Amino acid sequence: MNKPTILVVNDDGITAPGIKVLIEEMQKIGEVTVVAPDSPQSGMGHAITIGKPLRIDEVHLYPNVKMYKCSGTPVDCVKLAVNKIFKGKHPDICVSGINHGLNNSINILYSGTMSAAVEGAIEGIPSIGFSYDDFSYDADFEQCRPFVSAITREVLKNGLQKGTLLNVNFPNVDKIKGIKICRQANAKWAEEFDERVDPYNRSYYWLTGVFKSNDQGEDTDIWALQNSFTSIVPVQFDMTAHHAIPELNSWAFQVEEAVPEHGKHQETGEQTFESNPGLG
Repeated sequence: MNKPTILVVNDDGITAPGIKVLIEEMQKIGEVTVVAPDSPQSGMGHAITIGKPLRIDEVHLYPNVKMYKCSGTPVDCVKLAVNKIFKGKHPDICVSGINHGLNNSINILYSGTMSAAVEGAIEGIPSIGFSYDDFSYDADFEQCRPFVSAITREVLKNGLQKGTLLNVNFPNVDKIKGIKICRQANAKWAEEFDERVDPYNRSYYWLTGVFKSNDQGEDTDIWALQNSFTSIVPVQFDMTAHHAIPELNSWAFQVEEAVPEHGKHQETGEQTFESNPGLG
């Protein structure tokens, strides 16, 4: 039987330990192609590169794996992979990560890891983003391995609904208890900016903050992680607030008719002249 084709991406860069673990687990499942940033791209969200050229170069870091480093963002990596490396023929699955640090709750909006997976889903590829609660470079991903494998195999077996992908987060605990299917917790960052002064006496800022949640639900990704479970949140990229449409349809919008500028007379002192759109 033909092995499934697997696209591996991330946002921590092509040499990050997390992607190494993901590559090794994917090699047990199928034919692996890696397209990842040539440097860390955390927090890039769904950014794409439009103001400068993109470059992809083949590299050889692991045996029997096609690998390319990309000068762009995680989303650029997916776009280039689909259009130039797979030449429009989609891989069977796209997996992103394993990220150094959680992407639970609202963090999905900022995450390059999850945005790469979202882009895969936009392309119609079943996609998963994996993240682990450890920011350190030497994070130990060993407990994540069996879950990465099991979740990937289930997606390959069952598929995902159109427009849907999975956001998977692993707790940093002695033993992961299992898997919980969750909703995204209602939480956010309470941000602060640490102000400092450079040698030229100009202010600059470092973003800091505390992650806060008042969501007490036991069906959330935060609850699962705090209770030693792997959280899986099904995610969609249709951001329409469907529940708000009936209310907006009940509003009485009163739009005043605009007065066209062309032909409108303006007065300056004692002179009256016809506005010329070309002036100014």
